[in-house]
Order: sequence, then C-alpha cells, then structure tokens
Amino acid sequence: MEKLSGLSHLFMTIFLHNFSTFMVIPAITDVAMTALCPGLDECSLAIYLTGFQQAIIGLGTLVMTPLVGNLSDKYGRKTLLTVPMILTIIPLGILAYSRARTFFYVYYVFKTLTAMICEGSVHCLSLAYVADNVPEGQRASSFGILSGIGSAAFVCGTLSTRFLSTASTFQVAASVAVMAAVYMRIFLPDSIADDALSVPILSKEKLNVVKSKSDGDSAPKTVQIFKPMPSFEDMLSLLKTSSTFSQAAIVAFFSSLADVGLHASMMYYLKASFHFSKNQFADLMVITGIAGTISQLLLMPMLVPALGEEKLLSIGLFFSCAHMFLYSIAWSFWVPYVAAMFSILFVFSQPCMRSIVSKQVGSCEQGMAQGCISGICSFANVVSPLAFSPLTALFLSDDAPFDFPGFSIMCIGFASMIAFVQSMTIRAAPLISSHSVNNCNYAAV
Repeated sequence: MEKLSGLSHLFMTIFLHNFSTFMVIPAITDVAMTALCPGLDECSLAIYLTGFQQAIIGLGTLVMTPLVGNLSDKYGRKTLLTVPMILTIIPLGILAYSRARTFFYVYYVFKTLTAMICEGSVHCLSLAYVADNVPEGQRASSFGILSGIGSAAFVCGTLSTRFLSTASTFQVAASVAVMAAVYMRIFLPDSIADDALSVPILSKEKLNVVKSKSDGDSAPKTVQIFKPMPSFEDMLSLLKTSSTFSQAAIVAFFSSLADVGLHASMMYYLKASFHFSKNQFADLMVITGIAGTISQLLLMPMLVPALGEEKLLSIGLFFSCAHMFLYSIAWSFWVPYVAAMFSILFVFSQPCMRSIVSKQVGSCEQGMAQGCISGICSFANVVSPLAFSPLTALFLSDDAPFDFPGFSIMCIGFASMIAFVQSMTIRAAPLISSHSVNNCNYAAV
C-alpha cells in the first residue's frame, strides 16, 4: 500500500513537472524567431543556435545523467530528483519576466547550463523509482503508465498554451514548476529506505572498518564513502552484462538520434513550409499527446502480456519511421496532423526499451542502468544537432541543392529505421536481475 502511495505521488510530481516544461514548447519557436529574426518565417540563426544548444546540452547530460543515476542508487531518488526540478524553474522564470532579445540570450545561456543536469535526469530517476517499487513482470506496463502520465501532461500543457498569450504561458509554466518541486519535497517518499540516506551527498566522512582477528591486524581500514562518478570501465562492464542490454543501447542511440533531430528541425520546417505558428504547433502536439496518452494508459497494459516488450518495441519504432517519412513529404498543411496520429503506436518504443533494460540488472543497479541508457541518449543529443541542424537550414534556405524542404526530416527517418532494424534482433533473455544479489551497498553500509 505504501508503494502504491509513493507511485501515485511520483505520477503527480511527473505530471506537474512535464506540464510546466511541455507547455512552453509550442511558444518557444515564435519567441526565438521574434527575438532573432523579427518578421521572418525562416531564420538560419535560430536553427543553428537551437542545434548548438542541443549539442552542448547533450555533452553535459552525457556526463551528468549516469552520475545522477548512480548517486541515486546510494543516496535515494528523492534527494537527487530535487536538484533538476529546482533548476528547471530558472530559465522559465527569465522568459516569464521578459522575452526581449537581451532576455532571450540570458534565457538561452541559463537553459543550456541547467539542462545539462535537468535534461533526462527527471525521467531517468522516475524510471528507477518505478523499478524500485514494481515487480519485474509488471514493469513494462508501469513504465507505459509513467509515459502515459507524461503524455497527459503534454496534452494539458500544450492545450493550455493554445488559449494563453505567450507572456502568460511562461508565467504559468514557471508557477507550475515551483508547485512540482514543492509537492515532490513534501509528499514523495524515497524509494530507498536505508540509514545511508542520512549521510549528506557532499560528506567527506570516511568509514573505519576493523579487520577480523584472523587477518592478524586490528588496525582500522579507511574506506571512502563518496565515489564521485561511475568510471568508463563501470559503464563498459554494464553494457557487457548481456547482449540484450547492448542491443537495447544501440536502439536507444539511433532512436534518440532521430527523436532529437526531429524535435530540433520539425517546427522550423513547418513554419517555413506552411507558416505554422504557436497555435498550430499546440494543435499538432495536442493530437500527438492525446493519441499517445490513450495508447500508453489503455492499449499498452493489454498488449504487453500478449505480444511482449520486444515485439512492441519494434512496432513502435516502425511507426516512428513511418511518421517521420510522412512529415518529410508533406504536400499540404493537413498532412502533419495525420502524421501526428501515428503516436498512438510509436509511443510504445521508449517504455518497452526501458523495461527491457531494467530487467537486465539487479535491484540495486537500476539508477546506474537507466542513467547509462540516458547517457547514451545524451550522446545522440550531441551528434544529432551537428548532423541535422545544418542540413535543415540548408534545405530551408534559397541555396538548397534541390527543392526538397523535408529532406533533413527524411534523413532523420532513416536513423529511426536503423533503430527499428536493430530492435528486430532483440530476443527475450533470462532476467539477470532475478539472479542478482539483493545486497545494496549504500554509502554507509
């Protein structure tokens, strides 16, 4: 009963957090265009700045997300969750105050710095929290419900944006972000109940371990409590734990490569091709969010037992490819709305992949495992903007080699296709976590 209560508080925390972050997405393109290229529908500077920001954020999260996940195994999910949820408030507050050119650049800098810690950390820690409280056989459905809560927040946030002014959008988003952090600190119980959690993260205390008499020496041995971060060897060892884990890591990389590329390019492509604005972006995202929410909350719990996570992962990635290709050849303004409906199926991929990963490690390694996958996704966040942002800017400009504005979106679709092909090689493997030792070595053990 206590675990169910903890999950319900986690779901509310994630809903509020995602609501605040998603509701600004439809408005940020217009804010960037107005600040950098007022009066224009195409702005290469905005595209390059967005791509550069994504690359820098990816470099930061490549280091920070595995570190945060690993630390949460020692000091608790709630403690580590506090940091990104508070930092999220800062950039939202800046644009809530003003969206002038100077303030946009201030926002740009703070968003880049804070997102190095925030981007992916909340999702990674929430997945680890669910894995702490849910048996292995129910994790795929639970991860689907968690993603469904995120999709519901996405719908509510973008729908709110549809009826708010740009200024009000950022003000409401900042307020809800504050509510999310406060709610989490007051109501969310930590999923790791251990005396070790009373040790401060930055504590330099050391443990004195007395050797047994059989060693012939009773002198105390000093052990460092705080290990700064997982080493590269630790991460490599984790990837080698099973072929299933390494295959899932490859799928995660190419899937994220495509998702980040699409996110960075799609709105600029739609604005240049069909003159979309904040309201049209919000409509598009509401359709995607509603379809995804219905799928994850209603369809996925029924399909996982029948088909298995591996097949659902492939189905999700196939329709992810299909919707990207449809975007790339859009011949009319209504085509993107049809492509958005594909989210009812492509949303399966992320929760299924995370569930497959969670079953390949022990109960005390969930934070590191999810952090490792998030770190791989972060590396894709570095590569994707460097590859696709210049391509998008080129084919939306007057200097395009040939007339195909959606060419970069099609290339992004091919990256997603690689993930789909790789996912078809994943087979259900014996659960490593079921054979793992359940003795968690927390900081003060």
